[in-house]
Amino acid sequence: MNIKLVQKQFLKGRREFEIVNDVINVLIKVPFKEEKITVVLTSLNPDPVINGSLLEFHSRVQSGPIFSLLVDKPNPEKFNHFVNELKRRARQEFNAFAGLKAGPKSERLAGNVYEEPAEFDGPVKKKTAKLVCVESIDISIQMLNQYLDAEEVKSLLVALEDLKQDPENQSCFEQLVEAFDNLGPRQGAVLTYAPYVNILLTDDPFSA
Repeated sequence: MNIKLVQKQFLKGRREFEIVNDVINVLIKVPFKEEKITVVLTSLNPDPVINGSLLEFHSRVQSGPIFSLLVDKPNPEKFNHFVNELKRRARQEFNAFAGLKAGPKSERLAGNVYEEPAEFDGPVKKKTAKLVCVESIDISIQMLNQYLDAEEVKSLLVALEDLKQDPENQSCFEQLVEAFDNLGPRQGAVLTYAPYVNILLTDDPFSA
């Protein structure tokens, strides 16, 4: 369901915000100027910052506000409803990318815990301490192909494809780390559209 908020300010223009599926469309109209941006909700920090009469939303991976809303405009009820829904949807979309489950904490954690291995006479292969979510990797690949130049992040896409095919292979994970390190200034853009990469890099699935 699409949700829209319109804010008008006398002599200072008009702000329109609309949540559409997994993005928020922002339209800022001021005298003699119009600005449009689209922000993917997975890249949005769901905890805004109050700055005077503005409520600023920041990126998860870049400093500085992406867009801001006029506090309590057009009225506190509509403003609070929109902001709460935006925060909820941003968390929901990010959790979907990160492979996190909804529901009580005990249920969410249950998906990341292995049962004790059965006893065998022969050696038992050690399982990884954490899970790699193949579905989230696949979504990340799709997002990078859609929003970035595939040639510029080709080595990262290859590494993600390899890890998707063999999620328990540590060499595939090391390949991903190396590919990301070599991206240089493109790292920010990658994390904006593929936040699950950040989950993988900061929470090594092969650590004990």
